[in-house]
Amino acid sequence: LYNKQKGSESFPALDLLVPVLPLQLSNTAILHQIRRDQVTDTCRANSVSSRKRRVLTPSDLKHLVVDEDHEMIYCYVPKVACTNWKRVMMVLTGRGKYSDPMEIPANEAHVSSNLKTLNQYSIPEINHRLKNYMKFLFVREPFERLVSAYRNKFTQKYNTSFHKRYGTKIVRRQRKNATQEALRKGDDVKFEEFVAYLIDPHTQREEPFNEHWQTVYSLCHPCHIHYDLIGKYETLEEDSNYVLQLAGVGNYLKFPTYAKSTRTTDEMTTEFFQNISSLHQTQLYEVYKLDFLMFNYSVPSYLKLE
Repeated sequence: LYNKQKGSESFPALDLLVPVLPLQLSNTAILHQIRRDQVTDTCRANSVSSRKRRVLTPSDLKHLVVDEDHEMIYCYVPKVACTNWKRVMMVLTGRGKYSDPMEIPANEAHVSSNLKTLNQYSIPEINHRLKNYMKFLFVREPFERLVSAYRNKFTQKYNTSFHKRYGTKIVRRQRKNATQEALRKGDDVKFEEFVAYLIDPHTQREEPFNEHWQTVYSLCHPCHIHYDLIGKYETLEEDSNYVLQLAGVGNYLKFPTYAKSTRTTDEMTTEFFQNISSLHQTQLYEVYKLDFLMFNYSVPSYLKLE
């Protein structure tokens, strides 16, 4: 079921679990093997042979949440159910402090001191955990994730810190004849302006993208870190409960499920891209291309690529 690749780890507890539900688990294990292979193949196909392989530094590992008790590492990607996964990790690492993930307030889940991340360890400790712990992440269709980030950060009145930090910059750079109020508040950024900002070479040179629209490739380093499980937002419940089952906690902990009525959908994403020129669509696709290829998302049918 699990091809032992060079330098890869074996599946923790998989052998023990297989006889219980042979068909369901073997199919799921095969599915995750296919997802892992897709990442490996994409990394191989896109590594520029002349460029030296970049060595990860501890600061690259701040998105990897560590659970010592269950020997798990979760790389969180904003806008991919990361609030609920952080809540689950707080239940797992809280040593009995929490039992129901949904009782943890959302803002509490994002307080960095509530979870330990891999960059807080020494180099030998980091290497030991990367080698021996079960590592997983969750991904989402890249443009759906991007529209979700835009809607959350730029269309909600309460997100004033984002309006101030990014909105004002985007308006200043992308809007001709902007009003003084728009330049001061930055709270009415249009999706077209946000896209123009993302593809602007100046933005890329200036600083790394904010984590809410940074690529999964850059947040979780899947070409350097061999993830055992790659869950998808589209199959969030099944994939999450499979992770919990492999961690040996599936009998008492289930991933919280509730459908958010405001969730960004494919139809919504299509609508947002209607007003984006084909040139900008093409340039934006290039920015997120590795995420599309690596996690097996096809080019959206609504795109008019040049």
